Amino acid sequence: MDLESLVAGDVGDGGDQVVEDERTGLFAMIEEHLAVPFTATVLGVEVTVRKIDLTADSIVAVCARGRHRQRIDLLDLPLPTPPPDGAAWVDAYRHWVGR
Repeated sequence: MDLESLVAGDVGDGGDQVVEDERTGLFAMIEEHLAVPFTATVLGVEVTVRKIDLTADSIVAVCARGRHRQRIDLLDLPLPTPPPDGAAWVDAYRHWVGR
């Protein structure tokens, strides 16, 4: 399935829906399908992505390393190779945002 199909089929056609509704729809699909936890490397440091969260203006990954926790915008999170199951929804989100 291509990115346009993911976004159009499960988020909506974008006609009169507001951006927030579309972001919320993508978040729901990412939350449902992205296999967490998984490890990723952020600025050369390995972190564990514990969950995905929705903020007022973005979707973020809640990352942990030891006792430390930090939210990283999902658009800025480099996915590991191979990517976790459901990563196509992260790609769909990036496509929707235009990155």
